Amino acid sequence: MSQHDSAPSDATARGTSARPATKQPFVTKDQLVRIAERYPTPFHLYDEAGIRRNIEAIHEAFAWNPGFREYFAVKANPNPSLIKILTEYGCGLDCSSATELLIADGVGVSGHGIMFSSNDTPAADFKLARELGAIVNFDDITHIPFFEEVAGTIPKTVSCRFNPGGLFRLANGIMDNPGDSKYGMTEEQLFEAYRMLLARGAEQFGLHAFLASNTVTNEYYPALARILFELAVRLERETGAHVAFINLSGGVGIPYEPGQEPNDIRAIGEGVRRAYEEILVPAGMGDVAIATEMGRFVMGPYGCLVTRVLHEKRIYKDYLGVDACAADLMRPAMYGAYHHVTVMGQAGGPDKSDLPATHVYDVTGGLCENNDKFARDRALPEVEIGDLLVIHDTGAHGHSMGYNYNARLRSAEVLLHEDGTTELIRRAETPLDYLATLNVTEAGREVIARATRALETGELAGPWDTLADGPDGGAPQSAGAAATASRATDDAAAASADTHQHATTTGKE
Repeated sequence: MSQHDSAPSDATARGTSARPATKQPFVTKDQLVRIAERYPTPFHLYDEAGIRRNIEAIHEAFAWNPGFREYFAVKANPNPSLIKILTEYGCGLDCSSATELLIADGVGVSGHGIMFSSNDTPAADFKLARELGAIVNFDDITHIPFFEEVAGTIPKTVSCRFNPGGLFRLANGIMDNPGDSKYGMTEEQLFEAYRMLLARGAEQFGLHAFLASNTVTNEYYPALARILFELAVRLERETGAHVAFINLSGGVGIPYEPGQEPNDIRAIGEGVRRAYEEILVPAGMGDVAIATEMGRFVMGPYGCLVTRVLHEKRIYKDYLGVDACAADLMRPAMYGAYHHVTVMGQAGGPDKSDLPATHVYDVTGGLCENNDKFARDRALPEVEIGDLLVIHDTGAHGHSMGYNYNARLRSAEVLLHEDGTTELIRRAETPLDYLATLNVTEAGREVIARATRALETGELAGPWDTLADGPDGGAPQSAGAAATASRATDDAAAASADTHQHATTTGKE
């Protein structure tokens, strides 16, 4: 949306003028006040206990399938500290870019622990996936010869992505429009791709499809499973390929709005089991492993964006200006997506999390875009400047979708451990982070030097003032100290850039 575009109010978008229920944050007001005293707002906060409970429930729901594996979608939340929690439970990782592959390798996941599902894939990405031994999930039939050309021989284990086209329907209506999606192969292409891969030495095959996003119904996975199971039986019979696993991908959603009935992962797992026993087992395919890629369902509810009210503006509407913006959480601005907001209060004041909603506000960030609104016409308790707000359900596609428009800097990430302690797992960006890639020109280096002076002298303050917890949990490092420490690195980088520029220039004919 442009600066002049508008989106429907929260009440209009939901088709109701009343909030049907509420959501409870995973932290208390007093906890949050203490955390915000240590880590300046805005920051994303994650609930370790909730993440662990949820991944355990997922594994229990699919325990009937001995080969089951959840491949967490790294795109949903690429923070290594959170990913390592999941790898403790045997989760693999769904990667879609070279950098996500590096994250996977960095946390100790490689080989068939990685499902590489990309599209419009650069040569370097395929090469790295091959080197790491990842399972390559081919998005298009033309990628098969391209992979051979740039990455070498076809791996023994491969997968292909299917797109059935048309509309995808469940009993309660149209869920999505695969025919308008850029992903996957047609059925005809899929059969031909299996034959091509067989001829090139592939031995174990996977089948993958993603037909709908953020479904809040227990019927999605079972319906998708039936489509893929029936297709897998035909693929084996008609091509002779051994279908070793079927990947139901993502699409299992979360109830962003209060009052929505959440998905029941046990009912979902049972629905997939019934389809498995009705279709695959009679076909002699009872050894097929089931895979999932539930990034949003795994992590979404267990993260929140913590922000503080800076201003209240009253013109034609009442606006709450907060210190977070769409750079910290893009979904409301990009999609008009609903995220619940809880007013927590502030130090020395009352706990407002359960107070009645007596006022209506737009909750806005500071970007020079009118769509930078976390909530529109939202009923909330009366808010005072300095109050902490919790914006719910940012654990997936929250921080990971951040950006730097208006030279806004991305916020910190904090992990709330099971014992109540906290850990900074990503520091807030500093102006030097934003400016670092400008060091290739004299003008850029002058700007970097100016920003460095501002940080060293304390002329410029911000949420980056807490950069990292001390090794003993003591005082964090200051931004000024970090700026001083990084100066040598910046100088070395500038020298390297000069050398590279000189070599590039003198190398020309």
